[in-house]
Amino acid sequence: MGTTCRPLWQNCAIEADAEIQEIDELEDRLAPLPAEITRIRALISTLELCHHKAERWIESIIEAIGTGRTEKGLGTRGPGQIHPAETVWSSAGAALSAWCAGCPVDSIELTVGAVPASELLARLGQRSALKEWQVQRLIERIRSLIGWPQSDSDPATAYGWLLLDASEYGLGYHDQCPARYREHKDFWLTTARTIIHDTHAGEAAELSLALAIDMLWPCHWRFVENLHIVLDAIGGNLNPEKPLAACGRNITLLPNRMRLETISRTLRVFCDRSSDDSSVDTAFLTRLGKPTDIKRWLALSLDKTIRLQLDPSPPMRALSALEGPAWIRQ
Repeated sequence: MGTTCRPLWQNCAIEADAEIQEIDELEDRLAPLPAEITRIRALISTLELCHHKAERWIESIIEAIGTGRTEKGLGTRGPGQIHPAETVWSSAGAALSAWCAGCPVDSIELTVGAVPASELLARLGQRSALKEWQVQRLIERIRSLIGWPQSDSDPATAYGWLLLDASEYGLGYHDQCPARYREHKDFWLTTARTIIHDTHAGEAAELSLALAIDMLWPCHWRFVENLHIVLDAIGGNLNPEKPLAACGRNITLLPNRMRLETISRTLRVFCDRSSDDSSVDTAFLTRLGKPTDIKRWLALSLDKTIRLQLDPSPPMRALSALEGPAWIRQ
């Protein structure tokens, strides 16, 4: 058992390998750090390569390392600013809500990304009370993550985990029906025991439909495709053509993987940790400016975070391979 990672590595590692320990030792030698530098390191700790804006996020971090300051982070978007992806998420929620309200599929004139909502909703097949209950959970999941008007005390908008059970002690699973769903325990149990025949890291894997709904993140780069898989499963198709990618699950499918590898290599060249400058981003090297110990520490932290997310350690890989508790297969 290795040394437990410091909280700054929460988004990419559980145990500290020799490289992480070396970077942490550099941090200790630099302490105390200016507040602005601490803030930049915190941005690295919240980087998720599965996010649809991950590259822009990295660009902002590199700009911050070069200048020594940042105004980026949660809550820094200007009032009234709406990202184009949010239209996709809202359209998905609106289309699902219309279906739950009984609107005929062909009458719902919306698109979710480039896909007509009618095409998406047709995957649900013939309407049933169970399907309506499951789709309502999808609506709650999407609404809870895109800032629609909501309240934790309003069951119409708040999302309650179906199978995941997150606590201060880690991530686990519910071993019985959550109180919120006891009125429809049969629906909950059927959803939990509906198994999608998926793949993870190229290997056959089983995934509970309840868990697939829990892991449906609108901000994920593959949101629309993941929604396809979930709607297919609700409709009875449990053998998707493509694997579900969520958070670190199936991270190898990232379409910009080669670009991220180039950025990682650029950061190592900047820190004199690699002489392979045959494929680096020279514009990023310019933005990083003259190397300093603080810049090297931040750049090494960003590089290691990117590499660990692209190629997770066994403990992190196991964490992303969520398939649900054993009791759902009994």
